Amino acid sequence: MKLRRTLLAVPAAAAILLTAPTAAFADESVHVRLDALNKSGSTGTATLTAMDNGDLKVSIRSKGLVPNSPHAQHMHGSTDGMDFHCPDMSADKDGDGYLTTEEGVPMYGDIFVSLTTKGDTTKASGLAVDRMPTADAQGNLSYDRTIAAADLPKGTLEHLKDLHVVEHGIDANNNGKYDMDALGESTLAKSAGLSGIPEEATDPANCGMVSGAAAGSVPVGGVATGDGSTRSSTAPLYGFGGLALLGAIGAFVISRRRSFVAPRELRDRS
Repeated sequence: MKLRRTLLAVPAAAAILLTAPTAAFADESVHVRLDALNKSGSTGTATLTAMDNGDLKVSIRSKGLVPNSPHAQHMHGSTDGMDFHCPDMSADKDGDGYLTTEEGVPMYGDIFVSLTTKGDTTKASGLAVDRMPTADAQGNLSYDRTIAAADLPKGTLEHLKDLHVVEHGIDANNNGKYDMDALGESTLAKSAGLSGIPEEATDPANCGMVSGAAAGSVPVGGVATGDGSTRSSTAPLYGFGGLALLGAIGAFVISRRRSFVAPRELRDRS
């Protein structure tokens, strides 16, 4: 009788293993440490989780940001073998001690996914300030969103370890708001023909990459195996991503003057 029970237990155990293959394909997470840029003092962590149904779950906890202010945030990089990474101060081409968006983009790449709170997440998004997260009165930001598989660019989950996170918006003169007293007017805004937007509002505050054993395998030293010279093109910045960021901050500044009205195409997408 004991032998019979043992024989019956063997196929039963095998059946359990065969009917539960999801354990081998459990949700996979990569963790990103956000380090300060531009003397912002902003740090944090981001967790990117590839769900087994193809969705992407994003959780960000950061601190030291400009309080009660919106902070545009994005996943940057590439899924086609280009070497993008968080910038160091060597990217400060004009030597003023601060990295502008224009100076940072050649290193960290154009927007891959806009980390909005709702609605569209493409790099063309960001024009509605109410869809970018806002730091609380202490400068803390908490963000959680699951982005549907259908809304992700091709190759996102397969190359998740090659992407990174950037949050924007600094307070260079430590007065608790975006203004022009410290850094003047945004060069990004002026290049797009817009005025009245502080440089503080568009400069990157922190950046984080997957590191260590979990890091991706993109080649180091430039685009593919080149020297990186083609990364300096400003076309992607002004074509979509940079204007999305600019629009988000511009909307915030203008809304404080009670004169901002979202365009119809934006309201439709939100």
